[in-house]
Amino acid sequence: MQAEIKEKTIFQTMSKKEQYVAAIDIGTTKIVAIVGKKNENGKIEILGISKAPSTGVRRGVVQNIEETVNAIQATVDDVQKLSGIVFSDVFVGIAGQHIRSIKTRGSKMRDNFDDEIKKDEVFRLIEDMYKIHVEMGEEIIHVIPQVFIIDNEPGIKNPIGICGHQLEANFHIVIGRVAAAKNIERCIQRADLNLKDLVLEPLASSDAVLTEDEKEAGVVLVDIGGGTTDLAVYYDNIIRHTAVIPFGGNVITKDIKEGCAILERHAEQLKIQYGSALRDIAPEDKVVAIPGISGRNPKEISFRSLAGIIQWRMEEIIDIVNFEIQNSGYADKLAAGMVITGGGAMLKHLTQLMNFKTAMDVRIGYPNEHLAGNGRDEIKQPMYATAVGLIIRGFEHLETYKKSFEAGTKEDYIKVKKPVVQKVENPVAEEQEVEPDNLPNDKVPITEKIKLMISKMFEVEEQKIN
Repeated sequence: MQAEIKEKTIFQTMSKKEQYVAAIDIGTTKIVAIVGKKNENGKIEILGISKAPSTGVRRGVVQNIEETVNAIQATVDDVQKLSGIVFSDVFVGIAGQHIRSIKTRGSKMRDNFDDEIKKDEVFRLIEDMYKIHVEMGEEIIHVIPQVFIIDNEPGIKNPIGICGHQLEANFHIVIGRVAAAKNIERCIQRADLNLKDLVLEPLASSDAVLTEDEKEAGVVLVDIGGGTTDLAVYYDNIIRHTAVIPFGGNVITKDIKEGCAILERHAEQLKIQYGSALRDIAPEDKVVAIPGISGRNPKEISFRSLAGIIQWRMEEIIDIVNFEIQNSGYADKLAAGMVITGGGAMLKHLTQLMNFKTAMDVRIGYPNEHLAGNGRDEIKQPMYATAVGLIIRGFEHLETYKKSFEAGTKEDYIKVKKPVVQKVENPVAEEQEVEPDNLPNDKVPITEKIKLMISKMFEVEEQKIN
C-alpha cells in the first residue's frame, strides 16, 4: 500500500471572542445573504445584509441553478464587503410546494422499568423516526416531538428522569423532495459555501417574529412570500402543524397584470404603492395612469378595481390558510390569534381582511424580537423574517455544540497547511481519509440535529431543576 500526502489549505479563526453566523434565504422573488453576531446582552447584531432578484427559483424550488448561483454569489460578495466578515459556513431555508408533513407515533420498550429514562433513550427514539418509510424521492427534513407517553400515561412534556416500561411519543414529521434539497445544496456548493443545515422556512420565521407567550397560548404564523405562503401552528410551546401553500405575492401580481392588461413590472409597482386588500374601502374616484406599452397611450386603472383583484386572490389564499388551521386540530385553541409576516404582510389592509375572514386577532410580525436596537431599520421588516430566523437557528447550533463556524474578519483568518492522507489501494481504486470536522459542505448530521432539538426542548426544565 502506498500513501501520498497532499497539502490542503483551510481557514482557521484566530479570534475566539466573537463568533459570526451567516445565512442564505433562497426565495422566489429575492435571495438574501445575511451575517450577524451576538452582543454582550445576548441580542443579535446584523452586521451586513444584501439581496438580489431571484430569477432561478419558482414557488420555492430551484428551477435554474446557474441563475441562482449567480444571485447567491452576488449577495455573498456584497455582504462580505459591507460587513468586513468573511464566511463559508451558512444556514439555508427550504420551502416549496413539495413540502408536506405527517403525524405518527413511535415507541420503545425498556429493559428495566425501574431505571430513569435518560436523554440518550429519547435521542434514539427520535432517531428511529428518521428511518420511517417515505415515498420514493422524498426525505425527512425535521422530526418534531409533540408529546411523550410513558406506560400509557399521556401528556408528558419531558420524560427524562421518569421511570417506566414503555416510552412513546407523538411526532410531527416534515418531508421534502430529495431533488429539491439537493438542488439547493448544489447551488450553495457552486457558490463556494458550506451548507451547515437546511431549515424549514416557517420554523425560522417563527423564531424571528413569535414571542414565547404567543407560542404557549396558541398562535398561527402565516409567512406570505413571493411564491409560497408558509404556515406554522404552535400550542403549549410546541409546533403542532406546518404547511406550505403554493400561492404567494407573485400570483397576485400576475392577476393584476392579466386583469389590467399591463406589464408585470408595472403590476408589481401598482400592488406595492396603491394596492389594498379591501375593495369596499378603496376610493372609487381615484385612478392611476400606467405608461402604455411601446409608446401606446397610458392606461388608467381605478384604485377600487385594483383592490378588487387583490382581495379576490387574497381571499382564496386565506381560505386555504383556514383549511390548514382546521386540519391542524388546534383551531379552537389559538388564543394568541394569527401573526402574518413575509413581504406580502405589508399589503395595505391585509390585517383587517385576515381578521374578518378568520375571526382571529391578527398582527404583523416584525423580526425585531431578538435584534439589537442599533441595527438598521431595513432589517426589521417582515420580508427579512426568514433570514433573521436562520441566524437565530445558527446561534442555537453554536451554543449547543460549541463549534465555531468558518467565519470571521479578514484579520482573523490565516492560511495553514494541513496534511490529508490519501491511500492508494490499487492503480484503479483510491480512498481518501479526511478528518470529519473538515469535510467540505458538511451539512449538519441527523444526530447533531436531534441533539440540538432535545437541548431546546428540555433546556427550560433543566434550568428549573438546577
